[in-house]
Amino acid sequence: MIRGYRAQLDPGNLGLNFSAIVFVTLREGDRQAVATFEQALVAIPQVIQAQRLFGDPDYLLNVITRDLPAFQRLYDAQLSALPSVQRLTSTLVMKSVVQDRPLLL
Repeated sequence: MIRGYRAQLDPGNLGLNFSAIVFVTLREGDRQAVATFEQALVAIPQVIQAQRLFGDPDYLLNVITRDLPAFQRLYDAQLSALPSVQRLTSTLVMKSVVQDRPLLL
């Protein structure tokens, strides 16, 4: 039942003050395209959470960077270059209201 223990670092204290949600729509949805996309996505450390969704869009990414210019560089150089990406749509996070809530039994 317990998956592990870890320290939770405060992003603001590390200078990571910019958070965005990025929605990804893939051109192809076949097994190989999905696997290739996911392998490339795992290699981007600024993506702190990625979820595959049913329907459109295909993925929801939580991304954290130092600031807006750093996010723009990441978006232009890495996220838009991910394999099979048809469209990226992003929105900025104003504040986190519920985060890292423990599961209730």
